[in-house]
Amino acid sequence: MEESIRKLILQRIRSYRNEILDFTKALIAVPTENPPGRAYKKCAILLAQKLDQIGLDSEILKVPNAGRYPRYCVVSFHGKGERTLYFHGHYDVVPGAKAEQFQPLLRNGKLFGRGSSDMKGGLASMIYAIKALREHSDELTGRIGLTIVPDEETGGALGSQYLADIGLLGRSGIGMLTAEPTGGAIWNANRGAISMKVMVRGRPAHVGLHYEGVNAFEKMLIVANALVSVKRKAEKKRTKFRLRPNAARRSILLIGGQCEGGTNFNIVPARCSFTLDRRINPEEELMTEKNRLISVLNRLKRDGINLGFEILQEATSAGVSENHPVAQALAESVKLVTGRPPRFEMCPGALEIRFYIKRGIPAVAYGPGLLTVSHGPNEFVKVKDIDTCAAAYALTALKLLR
Repeated sequence: MEESIRKLILQRIRSYRNEILDFTKALIAVPTENPPGRAYKKCAILLAQKLDQIGLDSEILKVPNAGRYPRYCVVSFHGKGERTLYFHGHYDVVPGAKAEQFQPLLRNGKLFGRGSSDMKGGLASMIYAIKALREHSDELTGRIGLTIVPDEETGGALGSQYLADIGLLGRSGIGMLTAEPTGGAIWNANRGAISMKVMVRGRPAHVGLHYEGVNAFEKMLIVANALVSVKRKAEKKRTKFRLRPNAARRSILLIGGQCEGGTNFNIVPARCSFTLDRRINPEEELMTEKNRLISVLNRLKRDGINLGFEILQEATSAGVSENHPVAQALAESVKLVTGRPPRFEMCPGALEIRFYIKRGIPAVAYGPGLLTVSHGPNEFVKVKDIDTCAAAYALTALKLLR
């Protein structure tokens, strides 16, 4: 790519700095906590208004049958033709924030607030990358599709999955970039998840008449111990994708993240429950690992333990080669902006790249935030990193669509 184009894009992004900062603040100020999602409409309208300001038509799609608080997806396109590079993001944030976290604070080049890192700073990056491209004279040989969704933090059923179900997600896509908080890395893979709640039932009795009861806690221990063998086998599997430290490459089964049961110290517990969280690497298959857990639970039921289980979430793992042209175009663009090549890593959690990869569209994540501060009381994003991400996205689009 010509040095003059790189400099022009960087100059344009820098000239937007105050505008980008104000817009990111406005996004943070909308409390899009999920659950419940009560401020979703306000945020969707704010996004659509910003797109209108930079000269883009957009559409707000209301997700049907979403319950008390409706869900809204925002979609827009820049350019012409069928070949589409998608910029994909989400506007929901995790719950539990204090009121002051929705009052954005700028301090020492860092913008603090819930969602600043994950991923409202990233949304601003994507939108202003498109603005820079609109002001660039070169015609694209395709278009950029901007897709902004709710409910990423709860699995995407009423966001990305809805768009996939109606045939809009990734249509004619040649690639997808999402501005998750990658901390300067490119995430080219993600883990999948099968999360469950297991309920073990017994029969209550006073401790003095314990022989008349059935101790659900003791039965739960039998169930948990049977699952420990699954955990040991799972941890022997390691992904080939990059992840640091080496121990993080192991496949995961967390037993007992949440435990409940009993009513008093002198009552035989009639009910105990615990959770399972199985995180699978891209080399593993969701249904295989899910069925492995269910088969253990069904065997214990046949052995006489009164138990039931509930699936809390399911998400497939996914990955693309770091040598794929889309991944390399992004890596080269990041290097042009920062002066150093980014590292490739697997995200330790779930990513919405999986919805695109499932449809044969290469997808990677690169964003201005930090995973280490996301969801926390001191969440922040560096303002300069929002600019960096915007420039990298614009240059990537020029590489892939010129």
